[in-house]
Amino acid sequence: MEKQSSNSKDETEKIPQVVLLQVLEALKQASHDIQEQHGSPNSPAVNALLELHTILSTDTALSNHLNRLKTLVDSLNRSNSNGLRSFLTRRVSTHSISRVANSIESEIQAWIDRETLHTLSCSLREPIPNEDELLPLLTQFRDRVSQGFNRELQDLVLKFKLFSSLESLLCDAKCSITVREQAGLAVAALIRFNKDVFVGQVLMGPTIRALVSMASVHSIEVLNSLIRSIRSPLVDEIESNGEIPNIIALLNSEDLQMRVLAMDCVLEIGYFGRKEAIEAMLKEGLVKKLVELQRSEVGGDLIDLDHENKKEHVGLGGKRFLEKHPFASCVARFAVQLEVGEGLRQREKRAFKPQILVKVREASVSDAEAATIVAEVLWGSSP
Repeated sequence: MEKQSSNSKDETEKIPQVVLLQVLEALKQASHDIQEQHGSPNSPAVNALLELHTILSTDTALSNHLNRLKTLVDSLNRSNSNGLRSFLTRRVSTHSISRVANSIESEIQAWIDRETLHTLSCSLREPIPNEDELLPLLTQFRDRVSQGFNRELQDLVLKFKLFSSLESLLCDAKCSITVREQAGLAVAALIRFNKDVFVGQVLMGPTIRALVSMASVHSIEVLNSLIRSIRSPLVDEIESNGEIPNIIALLNSEDLQMRVLAMDCVLEIGYFGRKEAIEAMLKEGLVKKLVELQRSEVGGDLIDLDHENKKEHVGLGGKRFLEKHPFASCVARFAVQLEVGEGLRQREKRAFKPQILVKVREASVSDAEAATIVAEVLWGSSP
């Protein structure tokens, strides 16, 4: 049996990996088609898997499932009776074929995962990664883990130490921003895949500092995603690492999309941040900056919209006002995040509101501007 297993492995190793993966994807689709066809024994999909059975002679779970499939198909093809008993037997057998096909699909997917993660691991460990090869692998990996938790897939990720390799790539200033961004997106996908396993590595490693220092659109998108996933513990790390000033500085970016993402980050920190993080943002002049953004042409005051305009611009029936005015009522929106968020105690929430109002009056260029923003902060401004 060991000799058979070795021979089969040698045969697959002779096949170029690109071709092998294409064949495996086709066979996985064939096993899926069998399930869609409710176990029809004479379909092209069944024939394709039986061809694999003739090639793969190893004593593995996949070969055992293929043996089972062949036995069921042969049994059905030998059954020519038209009686009730034969009918019921065929129904049971076709159901069994569907179940075996499901198992085959899982085993083929596991084979694909082993091949692709091994290739990704090797590419990540190269001193100078080949970007043309690495970028598709990173995208494929992110898509795979985004399909949901899978124990075997997680074991492969841990076996190949992919998180550490991705983090090293993310922090490698010699690599292009595009590659580093894709590594960051893969890290965020792993956190969503299983936060309990990978969150500690984010909190203890250099991921946060790397994302903020990159200051690109995708890196801040990843940072926002991590804040939403990890919540207060990640904000604690952002604050303790001294990254709050760097995030606030992004609100001065000439790129509108970057300013919007920085605003989203501020709102996330406001919702999940504890007292120290909020104090750090206020110390950096956040309120003054928000007042300036609200005053800009992409700002505005939602409180000034009458009921019909709110319905037209913000409701489901019309174009959202905030799409064209992303900083509309941004001071009040930040204050609301503190009020409804989970990072502050109630007494801390009450203490921060007067501080925000004082800073609004200091930053406003007129009594009318101050009165509008103060009213929004006091009463809240929701679309």
